[in-house]
Amino acid sequence: MRTQVVIIGGGPSGLLLGQLLHRIGVEAVVLERQTRDYVLSRIRAGVLERGMVELMATAGVDARLKEEGLPHDGTLISYREEIFRIDFAKHTGTPVMVYGQTEVTRDLYEARENIGAETYFEVEDVEIEGANTDRPSVHFTKDGTRHQIACDFIAGCDGFHGISRRTIPEEVRTEYEKVYPFGWLGIISETPPVNHELIYANSDRGFALCSMRSMTRSRYYIQCSMADSVDNWSDDQFWTELKRRLPQSLSNDMVTGPSVEKSIAPLRSFVTEPMRWGRLFLCGDAAHIVPPTGAKGLNTAASDVHYLFEGLKSWYGDGDAAGLDGYSEKALARVWKAERFSWWFSTLMHRFPDQSEFDLRMQWAELDFLRSNEAAQKAMAENYVGLPY
Repeated sequence: MRTQVVIIGGGPSGLLLGQLLHRIGVEAVVLERQTRDYVLSRIRAGVLERGMVELMATAGVDARLKEEGLPHDGTLISYREEIFRIDFAKHTGTPVMVYGQTEVTRDLYEARENIGAETYFEVEDVEIEGANTDRPSVHFTKDGTRHQIACDFIAGCDGFHGISRRTIPEEVRTEYEKVYPFGWLGIISETPPVNHELIYANSDRGFALCSMRSMTRSRYYIQCSMADSVDNWSDDQFWTELKRRLPQSLSNDMVTGPSVEKSIAPLRSFVTEPMRWGRLFLCGDAAHIVPPTGAKGLNTAASDVHYLFEGLKSWYGDGDAAGLDGYSEKALARVWKAERFSWWFSTLMHRFPDQSEFDLRMQWAELDFLRSNEAAQKAMAENYVGLPY
């Protein structure tokens, strides 16, 4: 087999890249280790930056997003019974969009099926050959048969545990990592959200987040130990603890109900450099991970897709390699800014095991400053809605 671009990974970043390439007449094959249903069952974030929303429009897959997405003009932050609002519309003129990553993926799969593009599910033993030559290829097993696809370029959108990053020789890549000493215990419930905007809470019992997927489906999180287990938390215990971490004016209005999903997610920051090796390009979690506090995971993957798409468009359009040659540098410059924001917001809102009274006072001082300073609020709003590509 032969194609122009092989995309390893059938998550939202790989699918989005494939759809964008289709719009300019570039053929791409997508390889996915799991089934379609499995990919769509994964529960992920639901806050989309303006750049991601614009890419969905460019890809022609934003009809349901425009109809069902919830634009948010700001967010609430609480601490020590104080509540203040960061006004995105005032400081940036742009909202974020609440629209679940599962729905993004569903829209992209449906679009891919409508155009008849090739997607191989349940592939095994994926290997990349010749990535550092002008004749790369991807080998994989499907239903017991070995296949080879020759191509011009390979996009590694296969996540942290995928083959793409590991294909780059260890002596070529440098990895940076910070593991946070806690996780997030999260639930989804078929209940109306406690507020029409997201609430980030810093409390003496730990961090909490009140989010949503729709006006009838809520997503809530509380900070927990990574040694904890979901088996230790009944729904009633979760609701009780969540309410303890919110100002009473908010917790009094909370509607509770049975959870339909419950899980614990770790928090870490990770970046690998470079994001390109020859004709292999890393996108999303294959190259970087952020703690979810700043809602940057999918959105940073989207910026990678933007830079790679623009590079490929120039290459196939007029033979200009500048965009591809500069891909890693451009992508990493924005990645590190997203890492900084996610690290800053995580440090500001969580309780750390070794936190001293001095550290706690610094958190309060930073929150007081953010509450009262217009410039600080503008900086946060600009980062939250998404820095320009």
